[in-house]
Amino acid sequence: MKQIIIIAAIVLGCFCCGAQNKAQNKSQNEKLSVLWTELTGPDFAKAVEKAEGVCIIPMGVLEKHGPHLPLATDCILADYLAKMAAEMEYAIVFPTFYAGQINEARHQPGTVAYSTELCLKLLEETCAEVARNGCKKIILFSQHGGNNALVNLFCQSQLNSDRDYIVYETLFGSKPEVRERISKMIKTYSGEHAGEEETSELMAARPDLVKLDQAATQNGEALNRLPLEKLRPSIFWYADYPNHFAGEPSQANIELGEYSNLESAKFLAEKIKRVKEDKVGPALQAEFFEKATHPTDTQQ
Repeated sequence: MKQIIIIAAIVLGCFCCGAQNKAQNKSQNEKLSVLWTELTGPDFAKAVEKAEGVCIIPMGVLEKHGPHLPLATDCILADYLAKMAAEMEYAIVFPTFYAGQINEARHQPGTVAYSTELCLKLLEETCAEVARNGCKKIILFSQHGGNNALVNLFCQSQLNSDRDYIVYETLFGSKPEVRERISKMIKTYSGEHAGEEETSELMAARPDLVKLDQAATQNGEALNRLPLEKLRPSIFWYADYPNHFAGEPSQANIELGEYSNLESAKFLAEKIKRVKEDKVGPALQAEFFEKATHPTDTQQ
């Protein structure tokens, strides 16, 4: 009798263990990566459905970031924040797009400055390929200020021809109350490029790439060599920052970086959610394309 009970217990234990393993395997299989590059072919189709067709394209450039941060700082942060946001509100994250506008840093080593025509063409074909793969709502998330005008122009150019997808432009940022807290946390003037805030953000994301001891070897203060009120020639950035370095990073710290990164990711996650829910934008774009084929029929 004892032997029968022991055998039954072993069989039941094996059954329960097998069921638990199956449940764990199922749970692991259901956890889809947010990264386009990490998904298998079959999982990609599931990811598109789970993301409700939303894909983020993180954008940066390759440019000098003072003497202490890596050339790919904007790319690294854009990818880091997009991934963090997509894990909060599921979306697919495309590989970082680094062919942005950075002509103002062509005099600095390591800068890769493609022509505007190529940047726009590459971005156009990238979006078309993303859409062909089922992601009909595309969010362009740029972490590089020099891309702002380029992305804005690109988004306006989307109305040039009919398409079955829609592109949303979003810039890095956070809520006003967050910005207020960050301004209180900053111990120096933050600057616009490789200063205390951006250095802190990279410290939190990739501390191994920050060489803070080298920051003091160059000056990040504005030189103000172009006193032209309400006029801004193309050379304005070089006039102020020939070192391509704007700010004082000596007080950069992980606490500031972690807070800024988290709030920026939460801010982006909210936008992902709004894009998922948006039915008006795609409908209006379709209506526009239809009317654009016969403009004389449009009621005045």
